[in-house]
Amino acid sequence: MDMRWTDDLCVVRSRVYTHLDYFAAGTAENVWDIRIHVLENSSSNPLEGEWRERGQLKTNWESFALDATTFELRGTRYLAWAQKDPKIRGNTNLYLARMDSPTSITGAQVMISRPEFDWEQVRYWVNEGPAVLIRHGRIFMTYSAAGTGAEYCLGLLTADANADLLDPKSWTKSPRPVFQTSEAHGVFGPGHNSFTTSADGRTLLLVYHARSYRDIAGDPLHDPNRHTRVQPFMWRADGTPEFGVPVANAAGRR
Repeated sequence: MDMRWTDDLCVVRSRVYTHLDYFAAGTAENVWDIRIHVLENSSSNPLEGEWRERGQLKTNWESFALDATTFELRGTRYLAWAQKDPKIRGNTNLYLARMDSPTSITGAQVMISRPEFDWEQVRYWVNEGPAVLIRHGRIFMTYSAAGTGAEYCLGLLTADANADLLDPKSWTKSPRPVFQTSEAHGVFGPGHNSFTTSADGRTLLLVYHARSYRDIAGDPLHDPNRHTRVQPFMWRADGTPEFGVPVANAAGRR
């Protein structure tokens, strides 16, 4: 199966880097002054060795930025992330740029998605948390949209693998969420996903977080009870991913 799996961990085999992890952090004075930063571990096993901070990964301008992930296509490594453009309405959009090293981008960053549909603008105007699948000549980029209550959901961008990925016109956005709240299963606000496989490599897995209840007092950003969940997903006959609906909790578990 022609597929690559990526998340926030970039494995770079060279004399200088082995494992790089991209994370977001604010400052002690302002926790919402968030930027992208990099950790490095030179051990061949990421569970061993010492993780060291490499500093901020600079984008084209200074503003709220987070959720960086990387993927490689035709010998070029790209960085995808979410950032606030101070010049336009909204909270965060999705951006893409080429990388010239594991800790830096080169050239202009391109906005490939912004909140434009009603379901992306509930509570907040948000596109964030990109995650990438590459299969049979296409790139699929999931992302999270809207506020972090029951409205939180996954959208999907698609591009031809032979297209110019830095041309926003190369990307097509699904007009509807591809993974969202299931009242029937008691799972609310699923989002901020990543992809992996089972230990034997045979089962494709969607990893995400969600809550077991809808009603929240105040802004859901201050409610800590979004728990990690994992479930299988499949491919449709047309080669697009089918995530289904969030699986209900096991009996007796929240």
